[in-house]
Amino acid sequence: MPPENIAASRENYPYVQRISTRWKDNDVYGHVNNIDYYGFFDTVINTWLIREGGLDIHNGEAIGFCAESHCKYLKALAFPDAVDAALRVATIGNSSVRYEIALFREGDTEAAAEGWFVHVFVARDTRRPQPLPDNIRACLQRLQKEERK
Repeated sequence: MPPENIAASRENYPYVQRISTRWKDNDVYGHVNNIDYYGFFDTVINTWLIREGGLDIHNGEAIGFCAESHCKYLKALAFPDAVDAALRVATIGNSSVRYEIALFREGDTEAAAEGWFVHVFVARDTRRPQPLPDNIRACLQRLQKEERK
């Protein structure tokens, strides 16, 4: 069950990355197509993992597979908007992590979209779940939100 009001405000997210929309992101209705929102989710998550956790996407033993994702669309984005993708970690398991993401139009305080994304880390060669590597776990813990009271 999704948590209520994931994107209360930007301040609830410890990491924000600006992502430029592209001309090709707009669909025939003049706004960013829904599938591109998932691309923004993927971009902010993997940028964090590569830069902060040392995830080696080409040769590392562990790789992250998407096991579940969800997006709630609240307001339209359109080229040439810049998107501020805000990221936090809800839960960290033995081999999995659940992220919460909010997308904001540059300068907006209300989210254009909010959602979650679950990664399961697997061994590259066997594709079987494996414990999170220590460096990945450490970078994820830095994004972990405080427990709700």
